[in-house]
Amino acid sequence: MQLENLGAKTYKNLAISKLVEHALINEGAFLTDTGALSVNTGKYTGRSPHDRYIVDSSSVTEHINWGKVNVSIDIERFNNLYNKVVDYLDDKTTYVFDGFVGADKNYRMPIRVINEFAFQNLFAQQLFIKPKKEELEGFEPEFTVIVAPGCQAEAENDGTNSEAFIVLNFEKRIVVIGGSKYCGEIKKSIFTVMNYILPFKGVMPMHCSANVGEKGDVALFFGLSGTGKTTLSADNGRKLIGDDEHGWTESGVFNFEGGCYAKCIRLSKENEPQIWNAIRFGTVVENVLCDTETGTPNYDSDCYTENTRAGYPVVYIDNAVEEGVGGHPSTIIFLTADATGVLPPISRLTKEQAMYHFMSGYTSKLAGTERGVVAPTATFSTCFGAPFMPLRPQVYAELLGKKIDQHKARVFLVNTGWSGGPYGTGKRMKLTYTRAMVNAAINGDLDMIEYEDDPIFKVAIPKECPGVPTEVLNPRNIWENKEDFDLMVHKLAKDFIENFTKFDSVPEAIVNAGPQI
Repeated sequence: MQLENLGAKTYKNLAISKLVEHALINEGAFLTDTGALSVNTGKYTGRSPHDRYIVDSSSVTEHINWGKVNVSIDIERFNNLYNKVVDYLDDKTTYVFDGFVGADKNYRMPIRVINEFAFQNLFAQQLFIKPKKEELEGFEPEFTVIVAPGCQAEAENDGTNSEAFIVLNFEKRIVVIGGSKYCGEIKKSIFTVMNYILPFKGVMPMHCSANVGEKGDVALFFGLSGTGKTTLSADNGRKLIGDDEHGWTESGVFNFEGGCYAKCIRLSKENEPQIWNAIRFGTVVENVLCDTETGTPNYDSDCYTENTRAGYPVVYIDNAVEEGVGGHPSTIIFLTADATGVLPPISRLTKEQAMYHFMSGYTSKLAGTERGVVAPTATFSTCFGAPFMPLRPQVYAELLGKKIDQHKARVFLVNTGWSGGPYGTGKRMKLTYTRAMVNAAINGDLDMIEYEDDPIFKVAIPKECPGVPTEVLNPRNIWENKEDFDLMVHKLAKDFIENFTKFDSVPEAIVNAGPQI
């Protein structure tokens, strides 16, 4: 479905400077003091998971992991919403971006993004992969995304939960988005498509960031938004492959994206210099409070949302891997922001434990990343990205186990959350400590040291780590009240065990790799 001329007037693959100009004149945007485009997305400042649907068609129904995350919608309701969007855009100016998702040419997918707003089309240009001039000749998209924030659903008549809707139709190869200006819906909808398609080709799709060292050693960082994927993978000593979505093939890993979508709440030049320096002309800054006279951003303010964002091309990171590909990972990091404060700041996992924790996907949703989340909320998000993984979790976990075996990858669980107590009592783990632990894991400094097994979670806790106080490594040491710690450990372990009962036909070795009470 091409739809390249949808709307009364269409601008196709408009230059970045022109898109900025249109957004400044027509959409209430303005430039920050570094030249980035500052926009406000209104009511919707994060993803709206309860407004996302997948069309239940004969070709996909047996493959989708239907439930609270992957909610079905029938073809009739999809057609009604699709026609509503097309009719709405009929007298509007639209912006079209043609490009690719997937840096590996063997697996990349041509896409078309049609936007009501210029700033969202700029976002699409910066986040996806731009084609070369010759690649636009005879360009035909495999998937089309139509984004019309001004088109709102009528919940009672359209069968939706609110005025917002994000609907994926795999059979017609189209996504329609209405009611929300939040740019993340564009990015995540097309990556959900990739996460559905690639396993059928033997490729493991991953919600992770990736970087590579001077010796070609690749590291992966899995985790939900706010757990540190972007921050920890943006390392001056390593080259960034990508910060959010990758595929793992028989040749190595490749970035889905051509850009980064970084959280910038409490951003500082000292702690995150690469992200700080990337916020310049061409970058889209969402929902950051700015002084309208000086253009100076206030990154510490959460007056609009905790989920403030900056979208920029990966080449804005000085040491990025521009081609977006790398070899097979030697180190895998699972990131969790544990709101209970009882998980070790770093622990080593066996393959079976890795598959268990991958399927569990325990973390805390951080404030603002989803609509309605105002404080850290403990959750289990399968594959560290359940909202974007439409197939059964076992499909992705089996691919992970196979890759770990094939390439002897080391796997670590890293807690970037709380220490010394739960949220509200304890303190967030220091970024300097987390960086030191991650570097030690990647560099092999943790390979030859002594470990102790956690009595409940069974993971292996290092007894020492360069750059980290020894007492920090075992979380029980930091809690003032040891009885409270033990109670919280047992509570979290029970939550893990109860959550895992939802999975069917899981090998016993993986089930037994979880916490034991």
